Amino acid sequence: MSNIQSNGSSVNILKQLTPTQIVSELDKYIIGQDLAKKSVAIALRNRWRRINVPDEMREEIMPNNIILIGPTGVGKTEIARRISKLTNAPFIKVEASKFTEVGYVGRDVESMIRELTDLSVNIVKEEKMKEISSKAEHNAIERILDILLPKPKKPEPAQDTTGGMPVLTSMESESSFESTREKLRKQLLEGKLDGRMIELDLTTTDTPMMQVLGPFGLDDLGLNLQDMLGSMMPKKTKKRKVTIAEAKKILHQEESKKLIDMDAVVKEAIDRVQNSGIVFIDEIDKIAGTHKGFGPDVSREGVQRDLLPIVEGSTVMTKYGPVKTDHILFIASGAFHISKPSDLIPELQGRFPIRVELNSLTEEDFIKILTQPENALIKQYQALMRSEGVELIFQDEAIREIAKVATEVNDRVENIGARRLHTILTTVLEDILFSVPDKIKRKKIEITKELVVEKLSKIVKDKDLSRYIL
Repeated sequence: MSNIQSNGSSVNILKQLTPTQIVSELDKYIIGQDLAKKSVAIALRNRWRRINVPDEMREEIMPNNIILIGPTGVGKTEIARRISKLTNAPFIKVEASKFTEVGYVGRDVESMIRELTDLSVNIVKEEKMKEISSKAEHNAIERILDILLPKPKKPEPAQDTTGGMPVLTSMESESSFESTREKLRKQLLEGKLDGRMIELDLTTTDTPMMQVLGPFGLDDLGLNLQDMLGSMMPKKTKKRKVTIAEAKKILHQEESKKLIDMDAVVKEAIDRVQNSGIVFIDEIDKIAGTHKGFGPDVSREGVQRDLLPIVEGSTVMTKYGPVKTDHILFIASGAFHISKPSDLIPELQGRFPIRVELNSLTEEDFIKILTQPENALIKQYQALMRSEGVELIFQDEAIREIAKVATEVNDRVENIGARRLHTILTTVLEDILFSVPDKIKRKKIEITKELVVEKLSKIVKDKDLSRYIL
């Protein structure tokens, strides 16, 4: 068995998390939806597994693309957000409704791969910049020292009166220069000279702005005319007065660019996209038309047909070169209220073999969402109030009442899932958020069940009023 060699940069693309560890991480932010978490965890781990199989088998292993089906606000997009942070792989979230069939005004589906590649290049570039940061900082300090204390010109050697050999007298001045330079270097590193002004010679390129007339922009065409013209235009320098603190940042950036091998960055970035890239396609139900041949549905099937070769595996031209999509993982999601997954064209359905239904949220789920996740809404409001020196305390009965009202309003009006909690909490806390710190001087505010009932009673009783809480 020969493990991957030439593709070594891909081995560490995903953090070494097992499926159970991935689910545990998702549990910190998302309540319930165990089936969706399990499917995503397996798919992510399979990316790493594929990289470590023998060469002859690796190309044959295709990603198992996933469709997440469920009403809005149950955690589909949140799962996408969290896996993007869990993975060290290029990840992009797009909305299917933003794309249109070729020939219509709008974005073409290939632009998602170009954006993914741009993102990957930026990720790799940032990593390389961290690696050479100390070297770039050293070079930046040396350049500032050259401005503060220019190297002295070597003095002409003194001649003796007898016409003999010249006598060198520069040793003492050179030693004094190095000593002074070392003192300045120490002061620079300690930040003692940060407020001092110096003059920098900065390189600029006056590149004319380009505009492409028509439905497609430069990014959609996969071109970067700005960079192309910039490389042809002559480099100019201009003088600019800045503080030493600002000069450190500017010169650090310039030196970093000099030290980074962009060809190697692009090669590794494309490798990451092709082997570990993840595309999350939201609102895929919006392109599953139930009527054909007229109205807005006329281009929906066209979008699906344009999307099909990308998901199946094709080569997309980007400004960094060709990118193959064969092994990119696609995760789609949609509420499918009006349409059904079976309304998608059969070829596209076949490319998303794993379907996971997410459950509607219950009152108990809402209680957990309000209190358990690391970014729970109640914790967010408590942190906001803490910035004013106020401690916000929620009684358990108050939390249960908020969850109960959220469930009732979702059942009676429109089910928007956990998003309902945002507006209900804002309604409950509106007067407190407005009155602190001018009118309310207390350092401790307690939210009781009675306060929640008082604030929400009109909304619960009046169906028309409840429509405004969206």
